[in-house]
Amino acid sequence: MALVAGAVAFSGTGAATLNGDELATISAASRSLAGLWELARNIDGHFLPYYLFMHFWIKAGTAELWLRLPSAVAIGVAAWFLADLGRRLHSVRAGVIGAALFAILPSVSYYGAFARSYAFAAAAVVFSFWALHRAVERPGGRRWVAYGVAVALVCCTHLFAVLALPAHLALARRGVLVRMAVALGIGGLPAVVLGLVGFGERHAISWIPQRGPEVWLKFPKMAAGSTGAGVLLFAVALAGAVVLWKSTAGRDRVRDDGIRSAGAGQAWGHGDGTAGPDQGWGHGDGSVGAEQVWGRGDRSAGPDRMRGQGDGPPGAERVRGEGGGFAGLDAVAGDGGRWAVAGVGWLVLPPLLLLAVSQLVTPAYVDRYLFVTAPALALLAGVAVAGVPRFPVPAGVALVLVGGVLAASEHVTVREENGRFENIPWALRVVKAEPEDAIVYGQSQLRAGFDYYADAAMPDDVLKTGDVPDADGFGYPERSEVAAALKGRDRVWVVWRGTKQAGLQGDSVPRVAQVRQAGFEPVSVKHSADLPGLTVALFERKPERKPARTPTRTSARK
Repeated sequence: MALVAGAVAFSGTGAATLNGDELATISAASRSLAGLWELARNIDGHFLPYYLFMHFWIKAGTAELWLRLPSAVAIGVAAWFLADLGRRLHSVRAGVIGAALFAILPSVSYYGAFARSYAFAAAAVVFSFWALHRAVERPGGRRWVAYGVAVALVCCTHLFAVLALPAHLALARRGVLVRMAVALGIGGLPAVVLGLVGFGERHAISWIPQRGPEVWLKFPKMAAGSTGAGVLLFAVALAGAVVLWKSTAGRDRVRDDGIRSAGAGQAWGHGDGTAGPDQGWGHGDGSVGAEQVWGRGDRSAGPDRMRGQGDGPPGAERVRGEGGGFAGLDAVAGDGGRWAVAGVGWLVLPPLLLLAVSQLVTPAYVDRYLFVTAPALALLAGVAVAGVPRFPVPAGVALVLVGGVLAASEHVTVREENGRFENIPWALRVVKAEPEDAIVYGQSQLRAGFDYYADAAMPDDVLKTGDVPDADGFGYPERSEVAAALKGRDRVWVVWRGTKQAGLQGDSVPRVAQVRQAGFEPVSVKHSADLPGLTVALFERKPERKPARTPTRTSARK
């Protein structure tokens, strides 16, 4: 499923054109290390780890496919850990179905073919839950180190990816609390540093409007990338949390009943471990029991619930003592319930906490910052289907097919040329340049996209004064006197990010107003099909008005 998910994501890498955020990645990664450090001191400092990675990656080129390949690989990695986490929490079926649902999400196709760090963040968050499961089920130094590394990766991929980490606290319990707190504290240090950097650079997201609780109604669509598939999977995911809670509660009751009926002395075997079908701890090969077996040998008595000492970890809800015995009911009871809470927290806490940050610190609620919740949506839905009493496999196939049909139109959209909602090749086709035409960019950073895609002569860029981007941003040095730059020109193309009204009405795009003040008026205005999209307008110089002639008076007298 990892290969399938990665392939599905990669299938859209060459269709949709790069948008402004991806072009910013090229601009940042193309700089020297000193230049990249200078940029991070002023803007996008929390993206510095990703920019450093891309700095070395693009030494092999900046083609669209190459730029987006790391994100597709990250989606494949996320799907692999998701499948194994589902196996550990419930069953192999739950893992496979969850990974399959993850692969069909349009949001996965979007961010898996997007040259930014969001796919990396999702993969790191899945890895952190997977590493936490291993550390909790069988505590050990190396496993806690791996968990701490996973937490650090989450912090380094995207600042707001850390909003999924509080869900880990649902797994805190006696015996692991101290080691978990230490791993979280050390692994979370990058978040503290990058958080302080981000707070100092909050002017960079001043364009984000303040949002209210109504945005939560759109959350299923945001996580899945499709309204229909998102609502369906969100409902199934909540059912999956209930299945996970109840299934473990049932297993705990079975274990308790077995212990009481067998007696403490009869529950432990000393030969081949043949203490019964449900309750047995052997000191030989551990090859008995359908539900509860821990032996000192190396054989596994079942795919999910039976482990010998040398065979690997027991299930998520079972903990074995250091000597191979049972570690106590208080150490294991309710782990499924805890994981149900953790899974729901992984799904719903990031949007709740991000809105809190927006209200208390600075507006920051943007859908793409919450892509880390998509794996939780798929995982819990996979558990729900795997818990169907009869025919779980057909039910899983049906859910994948229905989800795929509901999301079909969105899959087509993200794979169109305009799939990233900033269609610069379209704008280039609109521009029909004539000799002596000029071009003015409403936002200076748009210039990078036109330079990337232009394959023919462009109008004269009359405002640009240097070919190197600004050291503290993604714009370019420009002349401030628009009228002087357009002196002697009769036609000027003006391109801006936003709607027609945004540039032609009000002052939200100052460059357009300055072109008007220089004596030009629009004769053609076209906007791309998306919002906010791009607008391309042709302005021509107003004809000089000759002063009206005053009629002469002739005397009526002779």
